[in-house]
Amino acid sequence: MHILRVALAQINTTVGDLDGNRERILDAARRAAAQGADVVAFPEMAITGYPPEDQLLRSSFIEAAQESLERLAEEARGLPALIVGCVEFDRHLYNAAAVIEDGDIVAMYHKQHLPNYGVFDEDRYFHPGDTPLVVTIAGVQVGITVCEDAWYPAGPISDEAVAGARVIVNINASPFYAGKTRDRERMLATRAADNTVALAYVNQVGGQDELVFDGNSLVFDATGAVMARGASMQEDLVVVDIPIEAIVQRQLHDSRLRRMREAGSHAFAEEVWVSEEPADASRPALAMRGTEPPDALAETYDALVIGTRDYVRKSGFEHVYVALSGGIDSAIVGAIAVDALGAEHVTGVSLPSRYSSEGSVADAVDLAQRLGIRTISMPIEAMHAAALDTLAPELGAGGPAAGDWGTAGENVQSRIRGLLVMALSNHAPRSMVLTTGNKSEYACGYATLYGDMVGGFAVIKDVPKTLVWKLARYRNTVSEVIPQSSIDKPPSAELRAGQLDTDSLPPYEVLDPIIEAYVEDDLSLEAIVALGHDEATAKRVIDMVNRNEYKRRQSAPCVKITPRAFGRDRRLPLATKYRGY
Repeated sequence: MHILRVALAQINTTVGDLDGNRERILDAARRAAAQGADVVAFPEMAITGYPPEDQLLRSSFIEAAQESLERLAEEARGLPALIVGCVEFDRHLYNAAAVIEDGDIVAMYHKQHLPNYGVFDEDRYFHPGDTPLVVTIAGVQVGITVCEDAWYPAGPISDEAVAGARVIVNINASPFYAGKTRDRERMLATRAADNTVALAYVNQVGGQDELVFDGNSLVFDATGAVMARGASMQEDLVVVDIPIEAIVQRQLHDSRLRRMREAGSHAFAEEVWVSEEPADASRPALAMRGTEPPDALAETYDALVIGTRDYVRKSGFEHVYVALSGGIDSAIVGAIAVDALGAEHVTGVSLPSRYSSEGSVADAVDLAQRLGIRTISMPIEAMHAAALDTLAPELGAGGPAAGDWGTAGENVQSRIRGLLVMALSNHAPRSMVLTTGNKSEYACGYATLYGDMVGGFAVIKDVPKTLVWKLARYRNTVSEVIPQSSIDKPPSAELRAGQLDTDSLPPYEVLDPIIEAYVEDDLSLEAIVALGHDEATAKRVIDMVNRNEYKRRQSAPCVKITPRAFGRDRRLPLATKYRGY
């Protein structure tokens, strides 16, 4: 029986690490060769890492990337055929996939559909390709596509199937958000079934700035059924045998494919011969891989962990500080930090004020003990009192209590805390502050600029408060590190006596769906009310979101885990009169 053994190498690349990325590619290729693979596919732009952004506007970067690809080809002599994401400059700059065989770059495919929405800016850099590519590897016609090409029903996959492809390889740098893995899988299964081809989808894994790439590489048969699945949120080498005769038989019975070929309306495909014989005719059969999808909540938590780990390490930092208040937000950030970096690389900082409850201080200590991290206690009362005394002539005769001066007085405490944790970070080599605010707070401006917003990375800035609680409960099913009292207590900033979040915000179970509707779905006030929300409450939330864009613009980057995160994913003017209703 004719088998094509395909290896999908979901690797964690780093933007600009041309030597390191090449070594990862070679290592995976050698491991695939040891398993008798005919072809090994790597993620989109694996040579450069994705996304390189404006480094692509530097000729020196492009030249270095092309040199690295050529060196890879030379060093890959004796290995299976490789399909590697790269850039190519040929009058225009292309997002490309190189086919490497025995030391030579034998073919180059140019990505045809360039995404230019959400976090993507590919039209800024690349010229679209216009020619499908089918290469014959081990006697099998293999079509090659890149990421967005697969999202179009009538596109390169269809063109290559008409040109005779039995297998389509789709290389990707597809970023994660909660729920995307299932949407993506449905789409890919449809492409395979509609075009009567096996479809091998390989995705990048790891964090890069705000983005997390989840892996979850997939192989589908020609009916759209999943044959194999890569790991979620970790590097993996997926090796699978694709039976070609079954695909040929199904294509013979597919009248749609015949009619498409007869119509002659599809783009002419470039055809390149690579090899006729399998890499190892005597290779033993492969064991079956699991095909069950990951648990959605566990995958989201893992995304926060890998995003934090890779941002810290790829940015050249080794240690982080987390201000521990005893509340749920700082607790989940502390847990994520330890899971990402190890307890020895995390320091908790307790910064109690006159308004910090005994329970909150005790919960912070309890959390640190459970996590096994070093803690520093730095009471801020003396600095707080001195600041209020200094400000009194300007803030008025309200007295020494911060609450008498409203929000301005309350935020003095937050800014003192920011000053102290940043001083610790400045003093310790290669250390960073992780901020602890959530998406609900950032949306409404319920966060202090130059206070609790200061830091190098905002771990949960894209996590709504209601999801924070779910993640905390999930994390405690792995090992019970978050005190139950931190989960159960009513949320409070504790910047004045008896303060609760609900003094300033609607209850989070009311707030979060409105934020999702307005921020992620761009719904109008009328449409939000039609979903069943109170009009006055929805209008109030919209106003808070609108007027706090200036704060968010100055905030630290975060891990993107929703379909539309603040920052590069949602771009709005700072000065605008439009109110959203």
